[in-house]
Amino acid sequence: MTNNCYVIIMAGGAGTRFWPLSTSKKPKQFLDVLNKGTTLLQDTFRRSQLICDKSRIVVITNKDYEQLVKQQLPELSEENIWLEPYRKNTAPCVAYAAYKLKEKDPNAVMLVLSSDHIIQKERTFVKVVQECFKKAQEEDCLITIGIKPTRPNTGYGYIQYIHDANNEEKSKIFKVKTFIEKPNLEMARYFVKSGEFLWNTGMFVWSVSSIIHAFEKYDKELAIIFEEGKGVYYTSEETKFIEKAYSVCKNISIDYAILEKANNVYVRSSVLGWSDIGTWKSLYTHLEKDQNKNAVSGKNVMIYNTSNCLINMPNDKLVVLVGLNDFVVVESDNMLLICKKDKEQEIKNIVNEIRVQKGDKYV
Repeated sequence: MTNNCYVIIMAGGAGTRFWPLSTSKKPKQFLDVLNKGTTLLQDTFRRSQLICDKSRIVVITNKDYEQLVKQQLPELSEENIWLEPYRKNTAPCVAYAAYKLKEKDPNAVMLVLSSDHIIQKERTFVKVVQECFKKAQEEDCLITIGIKPTRPNTGYGYIQYIHDANNEEKSKIFKVKTFIEKPNLEMARYFVKSGEFLWNTGMFVWSVSSIIHAFEKYDKELAIIFEEGKGVYYTSEETKFIEKAYSVCKNISIDYAILEKANNVYVRSSVLGWSDIGTWKSLYTHLEKDQNKNAVSGKNVMIYNTSNCLINMPNDKLVVLVGLNDFVVVESDNMLLICKKDKEQEIKNIVNEIRVQKGDKYV
């Protein structure tokens, strides 16, 4: 691996679908949701060090979370914590990283990660990333890491790729045909059965020059905004510039801004033991369960005739549950959620309603 390879960890999300445990003051990436003694961010940072030296790992987060990052990653240099003044989705975040990194290393190749993913097969992950780095260094291309679906999941986006039997034997990197937003169950079943689709992980590899060229071609507005920072990045004027840049740039994902438009997008088909811990239901699959398939956190939880539930309670709270099946029951800071697992996609909208009706105190 060359010294031109970098890891960019995006850690600015609010994690609203993990309410009430995850709030705007301390979202899920800063929580030990797996009850293993480390947070999702800490796990991502440790995993990133298998890819490159920590001096080339950058965490981009909201300015409100600066201290949380410093507390959880004391070994990360303060210079490698880049702050966003506002949440504007992933495209501005990637643009900020690319244009700033270009100032330091025009030949840089970057792996972009979210801070809240689980990857169980870490050796395979390193191998996959190294293959993607090699291709990105040699070609003008944009690579996303895709996962072979194991079930018809309606919570993930999908990538359809152009099948190439010869290429599959070599690198498993395929030309992307199209991106599909989260499908309904019928479509998800078809995607899995067809064998032509992969889960879209939101993990990307590209050279700085390739992604900047893509911004210039497909989203000139963002290109102009962040190109204006040339000569300002890594100086005392950067904070002021980024405040202005983010105040005028649009809220848009990198998928919409670039990947769905570009014709040089590839996907690396992978099996990584990957999960996007985006919802309580997805977390449930990774937690230890009792004989009735209940995942229980809390020292004073009493359960009767209850199965297939995720229960997360404070240790000092006595909780008695009777006759529940397929529920999420979570309490945190005097906020209680009781929700059917198949209704969890509604939590994000409910949190918005709470903010409107009750203010920011509870979110």
